[in-house]
Amino acid sequence: MSEIIINTLTLTARFSVALLIASLGEMYNQKAGIFNLGCEGIMSMGAFLGMLVPFAYGGAEAVPGIINVLGLLSGAVCGALLGLIFGIVVITFRAPQGIAGIGMQMFGVGLAGTFFRSYIGGTQSIAGISVDGIPGLSQIPILGPILFSHNIVVYIAYLMIPISWYIMYKTPWGMRVRAVGTFPLAADSLGINVNRVRFESLMVGGAMAGFAGAFLTLCQAKMFSAGIIAGRGFIAVALVYFGQWHPIKIFLGAILFTFAQSLQTQVQIYVPQFGAYEFLTMLPYILVIVVLAFNRKSNMFGPSALGKAFNRELRV
Repeated sequence: MSEIIINTLTLTARFSVALLIASLGEMYNQKAGIFNLGCEGIMSMGAFLGMLVPFAYGGAEAVPGIINVLGLLSGAVCGALLGLIFGIVVITFRAPQGIAGIGMQMFGVGLAGTFFRSYIGGTQSIAGISVDGIPGLSQIPILGPILFSHNIVVYIAYLMIPISWYIMYKTPWGMRVRAVGTFPLAADSLGINVNRVRFESLMVGGAMAGFAGAFLTLCQAKMFSAGIIAGRGFIAVALVYFGQWHPIKIFLGAILFTFAQSLQTQVQIYVPQFGAYEFLTMLPYILVIVVLAFNRKSNMFGPSALGKAFNRELRV
């Protein structure tokens, strides 16, 4: 029993990273008033590029660490560009954000799958970023595997929580982001370029979503497949609502979802006689739906201009 708990908590700390980074990125989008359902597609492109860079360099062989870093950065840069494209559609041309987001999701997933079949094809693996852990600390009983047996990207991801909080609530740029997402007309009257801030937020959020996708292929799966994101982009959007647009609460939501996901894998491994494994697979997603259904006060904390295009001439 203790082994199941330790393994579950260890996997939770590791598997929550991609979801956490993508959720924090979506938080920037929504705080600026942009509802981006295309997170799944952006993560898919980031995942593909995250694998492509080391695969093109050394195939399935281990490559220098800088190559893996370039894989992560390429996913982030691609995500920022897709965020910029999404901004042109919903900010410049004022397309409905929900429909445009679904289009971005289909575009990203389809493009990543097409590129993968065209340039790589078949099931290919990479060495990725190894899980070395922190020497000495990772050997501590119980706490060692849970807290100190991860690669450096995991710790960088958790460092993004206080950084995101500081940026959003303690910097002038964060104030502008919150202003254009809550009262864009008031922000505009104070000389804040509403559309520019929204473009910046979309690029930051897109970069984080692309980075999260690259993390999946480089640090977790060590391969790419068309369904590798597996709905994490949509869950990231839901977790922003669950976490009431606050980095720490979003982190807790990511941990809760990933804990349920990790628990069901461990139950299938250690309790094979448990017959209803389909229910265990559904459990994390059911949990998110139930929490959102009963979290009726979440909209009180959300940006009032979320999903609304800004038109200076029409004063809306």
